[in-house]
Amino acid sequence: MVKRPTLDPDDWESFRSLAHQMIDVMIDRMQTLDERPVWTPPPSELIAKWSTESAPQHGIGEEAAFDLFCKEILPYGNGSWHPRFLGWVQGTGVPLGMMADMLASGLNSHLAGFQTAPKWIELQVIRWVAELLGFEAETSGLLTSGGSMANIMALHVARHQSLPRDQESDPLSVKQSRLRLYASDQVHGWLWKGVEFLGMGRESVRVIPSTEGRIDLSVLERVVDQDLQDGLKPWCLVASAGTVHTGAIDDLDACASFCQKHRLWFHIDGAFGALANLVPEYKDLLRGMKHADSLAVDLHKWMYLPFEIGTLLVRDPKIHEAAFAMPQIYMTQTDRGLLAGGVPLADRGIELTRSFKALKAWMCIQAYGVERFADSILRNIHQARLLATSIASSQEFELLAPVPLNIVCFRHVPRELSSTSNENSLRLNAWNEELLLRLQESGVAVLSSTRIGERFALRAAFSNHRTQESDVSLIMKTLHDLAATLDD
Repeated sequence: MVKRPTLDPDDWESFRSLAHQMIDVMIDRMQTLDERPVWTPPPSELIAKWSTESAPQHGIGEEAAFDLFCKEILPYGNGSWHPRFLGWVQGTGVPLGMMADMLASGLNSHLAGFQTAPKWIELQVIRWVAELLGFEAETSGLLTSGGSMANIMALHVARHQSLPRDQESDPLSVKQSRLRLYASDQVHGWLWKGVEFLGMGRESVRVIPSTEGRIDLSVLERVVDQDLQDGLKPWCLVASAGTVHTGAIDDLDACASFCQKHRLWFHIDGAFGALANLVPEYKDLLRGMKHADSLAVDLHKWMYLPFEIGTLLVRDPKIHEAAFAMPQIYMTQTDRGLLAGGVPLADRGIELTRSFKALKAWMCIQAYGVERFADSILRNIHQARLLATSIASSQEFELLAPVPLNIVCFRHVPRELSSTSNENSLRLNAWNEELLLRLQESGVAVLSSTRIGERFALRAAFSNHRTQESDVSLIMKTLHDLAATLDD
């Protein structure tokens, strides 16, 4: 019988050689990152090509496809792996994590569950994360694409706990119209996507003012009391462990007590800040985290792993599963065989088809141990302190917010714009926005921006294990030099 062609290589030895070349190219690039620009924009002619060319009907071969990658894609990423990428808390990647992703992709396991090693490794990683963040080992959880999905799924669990499917005959839209959720004015944008995705609408959210980035609990108390008087149903408080703007951490102990008093679901968005719990010196800031009903955290942020590996933790496994489990007759658990393990991970979230995200976390934690990650997190915090000290001692830069963790918000203030007139304030915002863009375009470093009140702020987010103290000095020198050219 004639063997039909497959998508495997025609020549395995040639493909092996090409695969080794691919690994060498990526390792060479990682090894020399600090010698390259942080960010290089794609040329306009490439963008035009990508925007117009059709899919090829006949392939060009593996080697030619890899050559295209090296020429057209590799040089034009967003630069988040570079030691001077401090723009956003994203993911810097770890070389071993890259290789683990290759192994996971090669294994190509379906992570709904089943009786397989990958399922047990994901459950082990979830247990490790739970214990590292102060939760019980029995805590339920799921690895997700990122913090947004983990947070939104946590809201679904919380809503289901407040409004079980079989509670009343009224449609969900009617039952949930009285629900009110509370979060500070520093909450990340996932919340607005989440309430709309869940069909609740933005009017279901009460935005509570913050003081130095932390939710004002006295205002929260008044708002909840008023909602109760108005016949509404308070159901969830979303607290932050590391706000997106300044890295502020809500008073989690007080938030937990408030939720217990009012019988609210206590959810924490700990996207990056929760991982400061790995550092003994910062555990006290996160003391109340262990009381949360649910928590979202990204291991691709302050554990530096390659995208994507967000994590949802839910304290009560029964509540978690009840919110998502929808038995499928073709995946009914058996006593023996592949389905002896059931599909417990599919029963914890939206997706049935899931990739083996856990392997990179498992391999890197096995290889380096928790302490090495904790050391990198502590070094990032010290680097933020170093930048803040440099700004505070400068006559041309000023801090715009406290630095509780790893984010520094500041601006350049030239002497001619130092007065506080409204006109000067607008010019100062434009001045700093231009300074930021010139810094990014220089390729020396990438910072991002935010608004502190009405003031445009340069924002440096230290969440990169490759960053060195010398990078902080170079960034300050480059900003100083670029500021001198703004009148040009």
